[in-house]
Amino acid sequence: MKILVTVKEVAEAEDDFEIDGLDIDERYLEYDLNEWDDYAVEEAVQIAEDGDDVEVVSVTVGPERSEETIRMALAKGVDRAIRVWDDTLAGAEMLDVGAKADVLASVVEAEEPDLVFTGVQANDDAFGATGVALADTVGFEWAAVVNALDLDAEGGVAHVHRELEGGVEELTDVQLPAVLTIQTGINEPRYASLRGIRQAQRKELDVQGLDDLGLDASVVETPVRRTAMYEPESEGDATVYEGSAEETAGQLADLLRDKGVVEG
Repeated sequence: MKILVTVKEVAEAEDDFEIDGLDIDERYLEYDLNEWDDYAVEEAVQIAEDGDDVEVVSVTVGPERSEETIRMALAKGVDRAIRVWDDTLAGAEMLDVGAKADVLASVVEAEEPDLVFTGVQANDDAFGATGVALADTVGFEWAAVVNALDLDAEGGVAHVHRELEGGVEELTDVQLPAVLTIQTGINEPRYASLRGIRQAQRKELDVQGLDDLGLDASVVETPVRRTAMYEPESEGDATVYEGSAEETAGQLADLLRDKGVVEG
């Protein structure tokens, strides 16, 4: 069995930042493995640990900087990793869901996995569409927002629990090959061991461009445009009291009396 896990580096902005054009200035960004992808990696690695002859491959679409992210997946037990990037992808104004699905679909066609795991969403853009779009592109069955999985590899079926709105859960069967988008809570992601991190640094990454995947520049064409970037207006004012605990407690008490929250 082969499991392909898509991972993505996501940017987290500092509390105070500046806008540069249509982006947050790079100085204020830090990058890390997407939280939902971390759960997807853990689920795949646990299946590999519980079964025989299971290979876990991870793929990301991103610049050289994202190698740190995908090496984190290697450090947690992924067998090998693929990074897709070239000048065409780097020059694209935006990689929309369709472009990501087309690129990842080419990797799926080359790797022929039995299962594809993606995080249910990314915590930077929160689109939550790439996994389902990928399933549609490759023609696999799929299930989204999976928070429990019972895999019957011999029977070629995944028994999955899906988290629906209003606290409702659905139990359904998905025939393999399939794409599952993984929800947080399905497991407890492990920390990468120091030994695993060292081993991951020595592993060679398979870096591929669009030509290697049989794609051309048209894959990045998109009607989607980012037109504005702005800091949202604050909906309220914060009052910061400074001084000793006694002083600030008294000031807060005065405010609560003035607002009518407390009496006396």
